[in-house]
Amino acid sequence: MMELLTGLICIGAGALGLAILYAILYNSLIGKKNQVEYAFSGIDVQLKKRHDLIPNLVATVKQYMEHERGLLERITELRSRAMSPNLPEGERLQVEAALSGALRNLMIAVENYPQLRANENFMHLQASLNEIEEQIAAARRTYNAAVTDYNNAIEMFPTNFIATTMGLKRRAVFEAEEAERATPSVAKLFQQ
Repeated sequence: MMELLTGLICIGAGALGLAILYAILYNSLIGKKNQVEYAFSGIDVQLKKRHDLIPNLVATVKQYMEHERGLLERITELRSRAMSPNLPEGERLQVEAALSGALRNLMIAVENYPQLRANENFMHLQASLNEIEEQIAAARRTYNAAVTDYNNAIEMFPTNFIATTMGLKRRAVFEAEEAERATPSVAKLFQQ
């Protein structure tokens, strides 16, 4: 009788140990998933700052840059698309990348307008934009670190089994597009 009781206690302790392990791994995965969402919201905050700055930048530049009207219209259109509330995450990241490229092209075009470069309001807007772009880059690095940690957790043993039961899927890291990696060409800018 004592052996049976000892056996039942061992089985119960083993089951309890497995339940505790499952709970720890489950909670770990939830924490990593939430960290990814938090990091993405950090990008979102910086993008909102940039979106708020763009109308002022476009209005200031418009006074000087009649020949770049198409570029200014593209920036305005991309800003509107990026601010769409129901834009899927992947598509939103692509639109934001295109907006970053268009803003870089705008800053290159400014080099041909000495009066604009000397405009105090423009200089302030340009400094603000540079600061926001640096903050966006930092937020993207934080997001990529959180996504990498999350992806590792859902693919590594033993958490991969729990992740599968939770329906967790691999998330994409933010990657610069080919156009962003290349050095912009002033000649190409004016051909657009």
